[in-house]
Amino acid sequence: MTHLASRTQEVCALLADGSTVRLRPACPEDRGRVLRLYEEMSAENLRSRFFAASRRSGEQAADRLCAPPGPGHRTLVALHGDRLVGVAEYETVGDPASAEIALAVADDFHHRGVGTLLLEHLVNTARENGIAVFTADVLADNHLIHKVLADLGLRVTRQFDGTTVRGTIRLAPDERYLSAVDIRARTADTASMQPLLRPRSVAVIGAGTRPGSVGRAILHNLRETHFAGLLYAVNPHAHAVLRVPAHPCVADLPRPPDLAVIAVPAAAVPAAAVQCGEAGVRALVVVTSGLDAEQSAALTTACRRWDMRMVGPNCLGIANTEEQVRMDATFAVTRPLPGTAGVAVQSGGVGIALLDGLSRLGIGISSFVSLGDKRDVSSNDLLQWWESDGRTDLALLHLESFGNPRAFSRTARRVARGMPLLTVDAGRSEAGRRAAASHTAAAATPTMTRGALFSQAGIIATRTLGELLDTAALLHSQPLPAGERVAVVSNAGGAGVLAADVCVDAGLAVPELPPDLVGELLALLPGGAGAQNPVDTTPAASARAVSECVHRLAESGTVDGVLVALVPTAPATAVGTDPVTALTGRAPTARTGTPVVAVRLDQAERVRLLPTDDGRTVPSYGEPQSAARALLHAAERARWLDRPQGGVADPEGVDSSGARALVDAFLTGEPAGGWLDARATDQLLARYGIPRLRQECAVTEEEAVGAAARLAGPGGGAVLKAQGPGLVHKSERGAVLLDLHGEQQVRAAYRDLRGRLGPAMSEVLVQPMAAPGTELLAGVVQDEVFGALVLFGLGGTTSELLADHAARLAPLTDTDIRELLTAPRCAALLHGHRGTGPADIGALEDVLARLSRMADDLPELAEAECNPVIARPDGVTAVDARVRLLPRRAHDPYLRRLP
Repeated sequence: MTHLASRTQEVCALLADGSTVRLRPACPEDRGRVLRLYEEMSAENLRSRFFAASRRSGEQAADRLCAPPGPGHRTLVALHGDRLVGVAEYETVGDPASAEIALAVADDFHHRGVGTLLLEHLVNTARENGIAVFTADVLADNHLIHKVLADLGLRVTRQFDGTTVRGTIRLAPDERYLSAVDIRARTADTASMQPLLRPRSVAVIGAGTRPGSVGRAILHNLRETHFAGLLYAVNPHAHAVLRVPAHPCVADLPRPPDLAVIAVPAAAVPAAAVQCGEAGVRALVVVTSGLDAEQSAALTTACRRWDMRMVGPNCLGIANTEEQVRMDATFAVTRPLPGTAGVAVQSGGVGIALLDGLSRLGIGISSFVSLGDKRDVSSNDLLQWWESDGRTDLALLHLESFGNPRAFSRTARRVARGMPLLTVDAGRSEAGRRAAASHTAAAATPTMTRGALFSQAGIIATRTLGELLDTAALLHSQPLPAGERVAVVSNAGGAGVLAADVCVDAGLAVPELPPDLVGELLALLPGGAGAQNPVDTTPAASARAVSECVHRLAESGTVDGVLVALVPTAPATAVGTDPVTALTGRAPTARTGTPVVAVRLDQAERVRLLPTDDGRTVPSYGEPQSAARALLHAAERARWLDRPQGGVADPEGVDSSGARALVDAFLTGEPAGGWLDARATDQLLARYGIPRLRQECAVTEEEAVGAAARLAGPGGGAVLKAQGPGLVHKSERGAVLLDLHGEQQVRAAYRDLRGRLGPAMSEVLVQPMAAPGTELLAGVVQDEVFGALVLFGLGGTTSELLADHAARLAPLTDTDIRELLTAPRCAALLHGHRGTGPADIGALEDVLARLSRMADDLPELAEAECNPVIARPDGVTAVDARVRLLPRRAHDPYLRRLP
C-alpha cells in the first residue's frame, strides 16, 4: 500500500479530552514513526506490549506493522499532528473469521481514549472483511488493557493461563456496544466544544475600522454584551478597533486565544486558519462566505492538522448567554436574551428571526450557533452539548441538509427524552428528486424520508418558523397534554365555533362533555350560556366565572387541554374588566397538569406569553389555528414519550450468508448492478422467509401450459407475467394476463404476449391466481443520504397514483413496525371493511421485520418492492416482487469520525 493510498483512507476523530487525531492504515513510510513510538516507551509499557522489555521487539514490530497489508492483516495508526501516538493491528492465523490483535499507545497519551478509538475502527475494518472474533493475549497485571477491552462494549470472555490472559472478543455490535460508543462520543464532543462555546479569550481576525464591516460588528457585539473573557482584535492596519487593542496577526497576541472569529476575504481564510493553528488557537468561527472547494478543503485540513473545532464557513456566528461567558460573537442586530432554548440554524436569516422571536417571547437562548456550510460542527455536536450544558431545556433546529442522518437520529432519540426538539421541515419539495424505477422508489419522496427521521427520533417538525415559535411557546410554559381531547371555552359563540372547527381540522378532538360536568359549568355561568363543548360563557360572564370554568374543565379528566378564545366585549369594558384576567389571576395548570392556551382575536402578535400572578405564563395566540397546531404538536410529543422505545426486530429463519452469496454472485456477473430476474428475486426473498406466491418460469409455450396445470390445479385460474430486462412496470405494458382457465386460454395468452412484446419478453412467470384480500405495498429503497427506508401502504396498480404510503428508517424496531402499519390512510382496511375480514396483523409485522433485516444486511439493495402483498385473515402473500442491486459498500453510520 502506498503512502498516498493510506492518506485517501484517512479519517479524523475526537479523543476523550476533545483533541483530534487522524486515523489511517499504516504504510511503509510510517516505519520510523512506529519505531520512535516504541523507543520512547517506558520499560514497563514495553513489557506490557511484548511481554519483555526488549527494544529489538519494537524494531521487529515496526517492520511487520508497516509492511504492505497481506491477506488477513491490517494495521491502523493514530497521529496527533505529525506525531504517531498509537497503533493497532489484527492478523488472522488459520481461521479466516478470527484474528489476533495487538495495541500500543504512546506513554503520554494513555487515558485519552486513543486505544479505544483505534479498536473501534479496527473492529469496523475487520467486520468488513468477514472477521467475527478478535483474540488478544494480555499480561494478567496489564490492568490498563483489560479495562480498555472491558469498556469497549463488546462481549469479552477471558481464559487465564499463568501470568497471561487470553481474551476473546465477539465482533457483533449490539445496543450495548452502540450505547458505549454514544457515551464516549458525547464525552469527546462536549470536551471539544468547550473552547468554542465557553472560551476564556476571543480574537476577531478581520476586525475592520470601517463602519459596517462584519468583523467590526462582531467585535462591537462582544464588547456590548461584556464578554467575560479576554478580547483581542487582529488588524495589521490599526492600533485599536472600537477601543480594543489591535495586533497585526494572531502570532503577535499576548497569548493564544481559545477562539478566533475569522472575518477576512475568502482568499485569505485558509492562511488565517493556518496561522491560528500554529499559534495554538483551539476553535474557529468562520463567518466569511464565498469559499471555493479548494479553499474550503484547505480550511478543513488546517482545523484537523492543528486540533481546532470550527463553525462555518458562511455563518452568522455564535453566542452563549451563560453569565460566566456572556458571548455574542455574531453580527446580528438583535441581542440574544439569556434563557433556556438552544438554537442551531444553517441560514443566518432564520437565525436572526429565531433570536428575535425567542427574545420577544421572553424564552431567550442558552446558546446559539449558525452552522453555515457545516464543514465541521453540526447539529449532532450541538445536541450533545445541550444535553450536558445544564441550562438548555428546549432545542430549536433549522437544517437544510444532513451529513449523517442516522447518527443524528440516534442522538436525537436520546436527547428528545429529556427535552423537546423542534425543527422547521425545510426542503419539502421534490425538486431534484432522482428518477425512480419502481413504485417504492417513487413513493420515497424527500418529505416522506425526512418525516420518517423526525417521527422516529421524536423531533417536532413544523411547516413554518411561526409555527415553530408557536409550539416553543406552549412547550416552554405548559405541561404536555395526556391526549388530543380539547375543550373550547369562549365568551363569544362565533369565536368558540371557529376555534372548535380549527381544532378538528388540525387533528384534535372536541368531545361532547358529560351531563354532570355540563351542569357544573352552567351553574357558574349567566343565563343563556352553553356548555356542551364548545363552552359559550356569553359576554356577560365575569372573569372569575370564566376562570372557574377553565379550572373545572382542566380538573375534570374529560379533556386533555383547554383552549380559551377571548374577545373584548362591551359588558366587560363597561365594568373595567379585561377577560384575559380569567387566565392570569392564577395559572390553571398549577394544580391540574392540563395545558391551557388562550386565543385573543384582537391580539396583534402571532403569539405571546401572558404572565400570571403566581409567576407562570400562559401562551396567547392571535389565531385559533396557531393554538390548535401547537396543542397537536404537544400531544404528539407526549405520545412519543409514552411509547415503548422497542428493540430492533430480529425475525427467525433468516439466511443472511446465503443472501450475501446470491448478491455477490449477481454483482460479479453484473458489475454495474441491475434488476434481478424472477428466479433470483424469489430466491432472495426466500432467504429472508418472506411469503411468496408459488411460481415457475417458462421459456416456451409448452412449458407455460405445463406450469399452469401444476400451479393452478383442476378448475383453478393461472396468471402469466412477461419477463424481460425492460419490463419493470408490467401492467403498463399489458404484460400481465389474469385468471386463465384451461390449456387453450394459457396458450392464447402466451401467444398474445409473445406477439405483442417480441424480443422484449425473454420468458413468462406462471403463478396461480391469488386469493382475494387487501392489496398492499411493502418495500425498501436506499436513499443516498438517509440510507435504507422501509415503505408500507396501499398497493396494486394505483399505488403510485393514490400515494398512500408511509416510511421508517431501517433497521426497524418493533415499535417502528407497529407505527408503520398504522400510519397510511389505508390502515383502517386492515381491520376489515364491507364484509372483508381483518388482515393478519402479525403476519404483516413479520414481513416488515424481514424486509428491514434484508435492507440492513445488504447495502447493495437499491430497491425491493413487494406489490401487491395480499393481506387476508389467514396470512399474507407477496404476489409480485422485484429487486434492484447496485455495487455499494457497507457504511457504519455510528463509527466515530469527524466530517
